[in-house]
Amino acid sequence: MAKSNGENGPRAPAAGESLSGTRESLAQGPDAATTDELSSLGSDSEANGFAERRIDKFGFIVGSQGAEGALEEVPLEVLRQRESKWLDMLNNWDKWMAKKHKKIRLRCQKGIPPSLRGRAWQYLSGGKVKLQQNPGKFDELDMSPGDPKWLDVIERDLHRQFPFHEMFVSRGGHGGLRRYSEFRASEAGLMCQAFWCLVQICEKYLPGYYSEKLEAIQLDGEILFSLLQKVSPVAHKHLSRQKIDPLLYMTEWFMCAFSRTLPWSSVLRVWDMFFCEGVKIIFRVGLVLLKHALGSPEKVKACQGQYETIERLRSLSPKIMQEAFLVQEVVELPVTERQIEREHLIQLRRWQETRGELQCCSPPRLHGAKAILDAEPGPRPALQPSPSIRLPPDVPLPGSKAKPKPPKQAQKEQRKQTKARGQLEKPPAPNQAMVVAAAGDACPPQHVPPKDSGPQDSAPQDSAPQVSAHHCSQESLTSQESEDTYL
Repeated sequence: MAKSNGENGPRAPAAGESLSGTRESLAQGPDAATTDELSSLGSDSEANGFAERRIDKFGFIVGSQGAEGALEEVPLEVLRQRESKWLDMLNNWDKWMAKKHKKIRLRCQKGIPPSLRGRAWQYLSGGKVKLQQNPGKFDELDMSPGDPKWLDVIERDLHRQFPFHEMFVSRGGHGGLRRYSEFRASEAGLMCQAFWCLVQICEKYLPGYYSEKLEAIQLDGEILFSLLQKVSPVAHKHLSRQKIDPLLYMTEWFMCAFSRTLPWSSVLRVWDMFFCEGVKIIFRVGLVLLKHALGSPEKVKACQGQYETIERLRSLSPKIMQEAFLVQEVVELPVTERQIEREHLIQLRRWQETRGELQCCSPPRLHGAKAILDAEPGPRPALQPSPSIRLPPDVPLPGSKAKPKPPKQAQKEQRKQTKARGQLEKPPAPNQAMVVAAAGDACPPQHVPPKDSGPQDSAPQDSAPQVSAHHCSQESLTSQESEDTYL
């Protein structure tokens, strides 16, 4: 994946290159004030101490937390091959999820191509299904005024989530979410898709995380601390000795799914796996960070008190958070959904014994894309009858009251008809004259005896009507058999 030019500041245009179409090229005007204004896109980051604003490919100000960390270089040829594979998966999603889910998981661990990441997250999270099940719901909610109490809370906290991103660099400025959506009217569909992904995160992946008393977060903090004893006994012993509650270091990790902790390139890779495999990825990332921050006697000696320990966890080493290193550690860490659920039952029982019942009754979380798809399968088109399917002659037409014959009886009858048809197709005897009806006439052929027939020919005449009647029935059946009966 090639780095954008914005990561290292504006570039000088080549000879003959157009100065329109990109922010970097527009910023190369002769007026320095115009250059600075265009590069900031109207934000007031000077008030926050940023005299020079350089934006990386993700929209973060260069030098901020979100922009830190070297990007993993993916050769262009490999990237195109991955895009082709992901396009095939997305175009046949139900088939891949049903038969090749492990392959999807491996490809999520390698990283979803940036050009298809948004679409892939919709499919993995079930947000696309939610959107199909609730047509027009987002527009309805967007037009509603909303509760002023919650609007004020969102407005206060929105710019704090990504304070170094160009969209949220100031409260009520360029980063106002509603103003941005109004300015970018063409992005309404994208906002709708992101909304339903957020719904799935809150209701399926992390249910109860944003309840009033954060009970689900506290419970998961105890689960994380118990799992740490198996992953890194040194770190577990140190945190126990310092009596540091898990809420002091893991609340922001889990509530924000590490989006405010890791470099953005690492966040995207973590979310690729998180949408596919569920909350176990969040636990694994937390355990990896704790293990490498406090997992050796040398590191523990440098953290003699609570303050030093918490600062170490808040200021993690860039090496630990680097994309390739972190993803490899997370993939190899042996923590499964079964272990998490078993520990969840243990901690829930302890909670009930010491604190009583949980006040927040959230639905059980689902571990990843496969579980969500099984719980909420997407709408399937109704099967329509195909006009190329023909019914056998012994099966009644739809709506008919006739009952189909048993298979054995039908086969026996068919053999009789075939045998009779072979006999009737033989040329007539010399002493018989056939009167054949006109083409398309339903009347049976009649046997007319010759004029010079003697008494010896009168005997078989009694059976002639029977043969004629049988022939009429046979002609009727073969006529029906020759017609194409369509569903």
